[in-house]
Parts: sequence; C-alpha cells; structure tokens
Amino acid sequence: VQLVESGGGLVRARGSLKLSCAASGSIFRINDMGWYRQAPGKQRELVAQITSGGSTNYADSVKGRFTISRDNGKNTVDLQMISLKPADTAVYSCNAFIQVNRTSEFAYWGQGTQVTVSS
Repeated sequence: VQLVESGGGLVRARGSLKLSCAASGSIFRINDMGWYRQAPGKQRELVAQITSGGSTNYADSVKGRFTISRDNGKNTVDLQMISLKPADTAVYSCNAFIQVNRTSEFAYWGQGTQVTVSS
C-alpha cells in the first residue's frame, strides 16, 4: 500500500492550493484519512481528518479556510486550502488507516509535499 500526494507549491498570502492524496495497493477498506503538517522547528500537527462516513475534524487554525474531502470509490482524499497565510507554510503529509484484510489495519503515510506561502 502506498499514498501519493500532489498539489503542493509556492503561493502568495491569501491565495489557494489544493492537495490530493491517492491510496493504492492491496486495500480491503480505508477508514480515517487525514492531513498533517510540520513546519521547520515545530512538531507535526493534525490539520484535518475525515472518516469513511464523511465526518470531519479540523485544527482551530484552519477552520473556515481548509476543507477536507474524500472519494471512497477512488481511494483519494483532498485538502482545499483558501486564504492561505505564511503561517501555513509546512510540509503536508497524507495519512490513512487502511485495512489490508478484515482484521488487520495499519497507518500509512505519504511522502509529504511542501506548501510555501509568501507574504
């Protein structure tokens, strides 16, 4: 199983970016999916999570600006980011809890994608 992210880059403050993550491999079921970020010198933090049923959870710092969504048929999760701030600059990583069979679930991570917001 692997997660592959796309969509990072450089954007000006108040701009927008969309991150995408696709899971592939021997997948029985994907449960929670999410996006995390890590800025230089800081700990990794949760940005947004979404359950298989579509319930979402956001970090307070991104509420109202970021939207997480998923396509269960395509095994993808997206993060739409608007009104970006320099403080959003970080490496963003996709995370998913994936069952490879009925009884075994593992946490998988993407390789990370850089988001840089200039002032």
